[in-house]
Amino acid sequence: MANNIHSSSASTVEQDPSAKKPGGWRAIKYILGNETFEKLASMSLISNITVYLQNNYNLGGVLLVNIVTIWSGSNNITSLLGAFVSDAYLGRFRTLLVGSIASLLGMLMMTLTAGIHQLRPSSCGDPPHCPQPQGWQFCVLFAALTLLSIGAGGIRPCNIAFGADQFDTTTEKGRAQLESFFNWWYFSFTVALVVVLTGVVYIQTNVSWVLGFAIPTACLAFSITLFLLGRRCYIYIKPAGSVFSDMAKVVVAACRKRCFSVEPGCEHNYYDPPLMIKLKRTNRFKCLDRAALITEPSHELQEQGTPKNGWRLCSLQQVEQLKCLIAILPVCVSGIACFISMDQQNTFGILQAIQMNKSVGPHFKMPPAWMNITSMLALSLWILIYERLYIPVATKIAGKVKRLTLQQRIKTGIVMSILCMLVAGSVEKRRRELALKHDSFVSPMSLLTLLPQYALSGLTEAFAAVAIMEFFTNQMPESMRTVAGAAFFLSLSVASYVSSLVINIIHRVTKRTGNSPWLGAVNFVYFSFFASHFVVNTTVAETGVKDVQLENVVAGNSANLPRRESIDEEKGLERPDTS
Repeated sequence: MANNIHSSSASTVEQDPSAKKPGGWRAIKYILGNETFEKLASMSLISNITVYLQNNYNLGGVLLVNIVTIWSGSNNITSLLGAFVSDAYLGRFRTLLVGSIASLLGMLMMTLTAGIHQLRPSSCGDPPHCPQPQGWQFCVLFAALTLLSIGAGGIRPCNIAFGADQFDTTTEKGRAQLESFFNWWYFSFTVALVVVLTGVVYIQTNVSWVLGFAIPTACLAFSITLFLLGRRCYIYIKPAGSVFSDMAKVVVAACRKRCFSVEPGCEHNYYDPPLMIKLKRTNRFKCLDRAALITEPSHELQEQGTPKNGWRLCSLQQVEQLKCLIAILPVCVSGIACFISMDQQNTFGILQAIQMNKSVGPHFKMPPAWMNITSMLALSLWILIYERLYIPVATKIAGKVKRLTLQQRIKTGIVMSILCMLVAGSVEKRRRELALKHDSFVSPMSLLTLLPQYALSGLTEAFAAVAIMEFFTNQMPESMRTVAGAAFFLSLSVASYVSSLVINIIHRVTKRTGNSPWLGAVNFVYFSFFASHFVVNTTVAETGVKDVQLENVVAGNSANLPRRESIDEEKGLERPDTS
C-alpha cells in the first residue's frame, strides 16, 4: 500500500501506457460507495443511541444526556486530530482506512454488548429502581464509543479532501466536476440517512438490537472492502507535515517580534525559501508577517540558510497558510448561525412531533424520528433538480456552463433557515393553543403539519451546507484540505452547542419554548454585508487558480490573480481522466 503513496515532489512514476489514468469519476465511484455504506453504519448508531442506552443500560437523566452529548461532540472534535495525523504522518488514504477499521471494531463491540447480556446490566423490572451498569460494563461501552470516535476523526476530515484530490481543478472541466462531487457526496450521505431512519432504526427498536447493530457492522466491512478495491484508481498525495504545528509556530514567532515594523520600506528581509508550489503573498493580517522577518541573520539562520529555531523564524509559506485559515472564519461564523436552525429541528422539531397527533390513516402511527426523512428528501430532490435539470437547461440557454455562485447558494440557504424558523414558530404557537384548549399534553394537531418546516430545513442544508463545505475545500491549498474538512464538521459541532445555549437563554427569558428567527435575520445581514466579501469570485471554478491566497479576490482584484503552474510533474502522476 505504501508503494502507492507519492510525494508532491517525487519523480515521475512509470505507468503502463495502456493503463487508465488515476483519479476522476472512476475513482470517485469507490469513494462515494465507501462513504454511503460508512454513513449508513455510523448514523444507525447516532440516530438511536439514546434509546439503546435507555432501554439496555437503564440510563437516564443527566448521565444519559452527558454520555450522548460528550460522545457526539467528541466525534467532531477528533476530526481535528484526524486532520493533523493525515497531514503530518499517514496521508488521506491511510487515515481513511485506519478510521474505517476503528469504526468497524467499535461497531463490532456495540453489537457484542447487544448480543451478550453479561456486558450490560440486567433488565429493569422496577423502573424507579433499575440496576445500573457496573464499572467494567461501562469500560466496555466507553471503549466501543471511543473506537467509534477515533473512526469518525479519521473519516470525516479526509473523505471530502480525498475525493477532491481526484480532480484536476486547473481545468474548467475538472472544476465543474469537483462542484458536482460535493453535491453527489451530500446526496449519498442523504440516501444513507433515509435508509437508516426508515429501515435500520425500525429493526433496532422493533425487531432486535443485535440484528440492528449487525447490519451496520456488515455495511462497514463492505465499505472497507469497496474502498480497497479502488486503491489502484486513486491519486495519492504524500503528507507534507503538520499544518497545525506550523500555525502555532507562526503565532509564537509573530508575538516574539511584535515590536518590529512590517510596513513597506522596513530594513529587514523575509524568509522566503524557493518552493515548487507556493501560496501568493497577501497584504491581509500583516501582523503575522513578523513571523517571517529576519531580524538577526547570524542568530536565526544556519549556514545552509535554514532557520535555527522554527519557533522564532517561519517562512512566508507558513504565514500564508495561517492566513488561509483565518480568511475562512467569517464564512464559518455565518455557517454556524445557519446550521443552528437545522440543529433545532432535531430537538424542537422532534419534541413537537412527540406532542402531536401521530396517526396517519386509521391504522398507522408515524414515529416522530421519521420526520427527518422530509429534510433528507427535500435535500436529495433539490440536488437531483439542480444537477439534472437546472444546470443543463441554464447551460443551453446561456451557451456556456451555468451554475449558481457560492454567494447565491449561501444567501438562499440563510433565507431558507429564516423561513424554517418562522414556520416552526407559527406551528408551535398553534400546537400549544390546541393542546391547552383540550387540556391535554398531546395536541390534536396532525404531525404532518411539520412537513413544511422540515422541508425548509432540508433546503437550508442543500443550499448553505453544501456551498460552505465546497468553499472551505476550495479555498485551502492541497496540504490543508483535511483542515477544511475538520473545520466544516467542527462548525456543525459548535452550532449544536450554540443552539443549546440559545434555547436555554430564550427559555429563561420568555419562560416558554420559542424559536429564534431573529438570529437568522441577523446572520443574513452579517453575511450580505461582511462575510460575503470573502466569497466573491473565490471559487476555483471562477478564478482558475488553486492553492493561492484570497487577498486579491477579496480586494476586488481577481483579474490580477496568477494561474498556478501545472503540478503534474510534482506529483509524479498523469492528470486524472475526468471523462
